[in-house]
Amino acid sequence: MPNSLPVIVGFGGYSAAGRSSSHQAFRRMILETLPAEEQVNTVVSLACLMAQVTKEGETYRDQQGAELSAAEVDQQFRQQVLDGTLIRKIELFDPANIPGHKKISFTDSPDQAVQFNMLKRDLPKVPPQSWQVRDLEDGNVEVTATGSSQYLIESPYELIAKAAGQLPSGFNPSDHYNSRFHPRSLQMALLGASDAVHSIGIPWDKIAASVAPDEVGVYSSSALSQMTEEGFGGLLQARLRGGRTTAKQVPLGLNSMPADFVNAYVLGSVGHTEAITGACASFLYVLQAAVRDIRSGRRRVAILGNAEAGVTPEISEGFANMSALGSDENLCKLDGTDTPDWRRASRPFGHNCGFTLSEATQYIVLMDDALAIELGADIHGAVPEVFINADGVKKSISAPGVGNYISFSKAVAAAISIVGEDSVTKHSFVHAHGSSTPANRTTESHLIEQVAIAFDIYDWPITATKSYVGHSLSTASGDQLVSALGTFKYQTIPGIKTITEVAPDVAQERLRFPLQDLDVSGNKMDVAFINSKGFGGNNATALVLSPTKVEEMLAVRYADQFNQYLDLRKVTRAAAAEYAVQADAAQLDVIYRFGEPLIEEAGVTISTEGVHIPGFARDVTFSRENPWQDMQQSAAAVQAQLDPLCVPD
Repeated sequence: MPNSLPVIVGFGGYSAAGRSSSHQAFRRMILETLPAEEQVNTVVSLACLMAQVTKEGETYRDQQGAELSAAEVDQQFRQQVLDGTLIRKIELFDPANIPGHKKISFTDSPDQAVQFNMLKRDLPKVPPQSWQVRDLEDGNVEVTATGSSQYLIESPYELIAKAAGQLPSGFNPSDHYNSRFHPRSLQMALLGASDAVHSIGIPWDKIAASVAPDEVGVYSSSALSQMTEEGFGGLLQARLRGGRTTAKQVPLGLNSMPADFVNAYVLGSVGHTEAITGACASFLYVLQAAVRDIRSGRRRVAILGNAEAGVTPEISEGFANMSALGSDENLCKLDGTDTPDWRRASRPFGHNCGFTLSEATQYIVLMDDALAIELGADIHGAVPEVFINADGVKKSISAPGVGNYISFSKAVAAAISIVGEDSVTKHSFVHAHGSSTPANRTTESHLIEQVAIAFDIYDWPITATKSYVGHSLSTASGDQLVSALGTFKYQTIPGIKTITEVAPDVAQERLRFPLQDLDVSGNKMDVAFINSKGFGGNNATALVLSPTKVEEMLAVRYADQFNQYLDLRKVTRAAAAEYAVQADAAQLDVIYRFGEPLIEEAGVTISTEGVHIPGFARDVTFSRENPWQDMQQSAAAVQAQLDPLCVPD
């Protein structure tokens, strides 16, 4: 079908606010605004995820085995849930005691000769030339080092920024499947993609059987690769720490591995795969690729997203040396205190001093609208367009530039052409990049203000998810998108609650920055704009339509099938609700297909019509259409045109 609409039929993942599917993480962000019963359900589900309690039937048990009701879980563990989610002091390691080394030197002086004993077996294969080694008893040697020499001695150091957005306390992705040797970000990719697939409410096998194998695409990456011990982090550190590299660190460290893991271990897909990065805008880069392919008809199903485990000492120190992070010292200066307020470290559009690093994984599942109608998928929104533009010549690779003016204004213009001016000017909101740096608060607010002036928009609501979960690098705009889906569901825009006032240098004439949750039930949102700015000039803006608006559009396109679709959707919603109950009990049912029978290559058959792959309901078929047919003529016609030109004088 021409002009297929890419609709969101599933979403999942994990951030500092919790699990994305069934809006658990969104409910954590607007917890105090929710009705009392829904607050209890949210706290209890997070307590399960954080391994504070387990659920058996309708009964909960604490770590000592005592039976508890949901109300008792809420009463006993609410504060732990609140303290163990969102931005907080780093828990993954001790940020005040990072293992490190100090280089020391000894000069060439007889009075400063260094002498020590050690085991002979620990001698380096090639000892330094300045060492004189003498054998002792019991396998020891005496080493005398003369002349100039250098040594590394253990010397712990302290991070200047100790706040981060981390997965909820007590939630360890590796506990939920056999994760041996997997870097943390790949563990998160498996869990996030599994959550998204389960959230659809339609078995993956049924979806896969409904399309050709090459009509499925996976679009995923990590901007900084896998920098923990099991990936590039361990690879680069091993020899300097006196260790050895492993056979897995290079392949598992590649930034394309999230896509590879989803293909191999979640879906078992042989379809299209694409790993794109655009710094902090990477999620919108993979989203654009998926939207492009679904709109063109090349793909009918797309699983897309990112996973980033960026809370490591090295990455933190690197960003801190760029003066990009909000340091403890500067947070104290902002507040006039001696103790940093880590909970409020990220302060978009307020008085701020830098961004807050975080980790997250977010995945969504797109279908073309025809397949969604056919299968009875529950539609949570649609992404008709994503725009990406660079900055041109830059004075600094990390400085903002003009590209975002293009991407953002094109998104607004596209929205008006699709859903009309009224939906955009009166019923839209913006999920800003909102990184919490002084440069961002002025430049991004100014560009949004200029767009508002151009399209005659007033009182435009602007929110910033990073105030809750921090900056998860490649996954950041995924955090924004799933939050926008939450707004469509609950008709609440999360306030920027970490600031007490909007900074005076922020443009505000046409914009509205709510500092508390904003109820928009009386002015329901039709459109969300997801904006992202990445180092190097990676600017991207996505246009997202609400499920209500999408349903209105599809009811027109599929008038004859729509009632049947609504009946099928009831079944889908019931299945998705069953998974939500299970997942709220932290029974995540992570899909990990390692060890399943492989596709037998001997069973693959190729013909002039296509390729048959064992185990797949449909074949890959070859297209016979020539897209350049208008450029070709018969050989006789070409020769007839050339013959007069070839007559000799």
